Amino acid sequence: MDGGRHEGCRERSHRGLAVAASARISRPDESSPGLVVTMSAMDASAGRSVPTTAARTRAPASAYISWIALAMMTTSSVASLRAAPTMAVYGLACVFLYIVPAIVFLVPTSLVSAELASGWDGGIYNWVARGISKPMGFLAVWCQFAMTIFYYPSLLGFVASTLAYVINPALASNGVWTALVIVVVYWSGVWVSSRGTKGVSGLASAGLIIGTLVPGVVLVTLGAVFLGQGNTSAAPMDANHLLPVWAGLSSLVLIVNNFLSYSGMEMNAVHVGSLKNPAKEFPKSMFLAMSLVLLIFILPALAISWVVPAEELSLTAGVMQAFDAVFANFGAQWLTPIVGIMLVSASLGGMLTWLAGPSKGLLLISRQEGYLPPVLQKRNKNGVQQNILVAQGIVTTVIGLGYALIPNVSSAYWIFSVITTQVYLIMYLLMFVAAVRLRRNDPDHARGYRAPMLTALCGVGFAASLAALLIGFVPPSQFGSGNTATYLLIVAGGALGLGLLVPFLFYRLRKPSWKQPETSEVAAS
Repeated sequence: MDGGRHEGCRERSHRGLAVAASARISRPDESSPGLVVTMSAMDASAGRSVPTTAARTRAPASAYISWIALAMMTTSSVASLRAAPTMAVYGLACVFLYIVPAIVFLVPTSLVSAELASGWDGGIYNWVARGISKPMGFLAVWCQFAMTIFYYPSLLGFVASTLAYVINPALASNGVWTALVIVVVYWSGVWVSSRGTKGVSGLASAGLIIGTLVPGVVLVTLGAVFLGQGNTSAAPMDANHLLPVWAGLSSLVLIVNNFLSYSGMEMNAVHVGSLKNPAKEFPKSMFLAMSLVLLIFILPALAISWVVPAEELSLTAGVMQAFDAVFANFGAQWLTPIVGIMLVSASLGGMLTWLAGPSKGLLLISRQEGYLPPVLQKRNKNGVQQNILVAQGIVTTVIGLGYALIPNVSSAYWIFSVITTQVYLIMYLLMFVAAVRLRRNDPDHARGYRAPMLTALCGVGFAASLAALLIGFVPPSQFGSGNTATYLLIVAGGALGLGLLVPFLFYRLRKPSWKQPETSEVAAS
């Protein structure tokens, strides 16, 4: 919703192997649309078990994909440079801080969601509705949608700071400029999405190359040359700094950002049935993807730590700070704006592709079950859920203005990122519980893939998710002195208010007249 996801919703247009009679929901990532969630209309609305033969038909031979191809798809859906500055603060210790969340969060979410996707259509709503209850299913799909409300300000905060290096680098730390870019770009995206514009999804696929791989390779290569020329690294690179310095829990809070970076891996679980031998090939695919993702996350973060001192690092402009520094070293600062345009173009291309995705999934489920009032279920002449987008935009605008009110742009960026992560983690907590209950209550249900030691995986994933959610309430020491009560109030109000209170009120106030089922339309989509 990157860490970079996370940072942060984590739904992809170029992944067309899901079941035909399903609707798709997207979670954002700046390089590609995220978190593909399939929802069978009949299944979601009636809450009935889909016959095994219909629910889990193996892909025909011509539709098989290789485990390497799936690994590449997964890598493209998660990898991003946006989160690199957050971990660059820790220097060499960022390696440790990337690997630990990968083991305790990335692995469990990937394997558990693969089992769920190979046994049940319907995405997170259907998994949780069947495993726990329909109200909890609504909470899960709501959190999947709600996290984007805070994700957009953090993503567009990165866009604003990057764009500043194209116009005037001094603007990168200007809260008013950041707020202005967020408001203008977001509402421009809503206007484009409301017109039902098609054809922009290719920008998101190209974003992996334009906005991640090419800049990442250039940054790491020039950073290595920078060190090879005898320049001293801004961060110590010796064995004594492999582990982060412990100065209380607040010194490690930024690790929460990695949970957002790794979120959305479950989107590719819908493709587990397209592997010839899921039991053997999916784990290989997942571990290859994890290795590639770690390289893409770790190497740029290290390169940034080589050239930009931690105390000078901006969480939103850190990538551009590093490029500006290495280009200056080689007398090629004229390249800085070009890289900035590449990063901005990729981010905006991805945003246009997935902007309406999560809200569409929420709309379809709400029309079936009556979770939202009719005014939010209305669509315009292009079939787009414009009222939800406008309501979301109003809240996003208010949040975006926080950049103008919070003195430090990096602090505002972090606050919005941690709220995004916490809301998303609520969904993961529900997913782990649902997976255990489904394995226990319906052990004979046909599954194309069975995760090894499922209960243990869910236990580790649940504990890690809960720990990350709670740690997010601690102000990070990297931002110096601040009002802890204010920080706690903003984070708790955003995460718990938007993630729990709002859906609770919708559910309690729902009326039978709110149901507007449209089985044939959903199935056709």
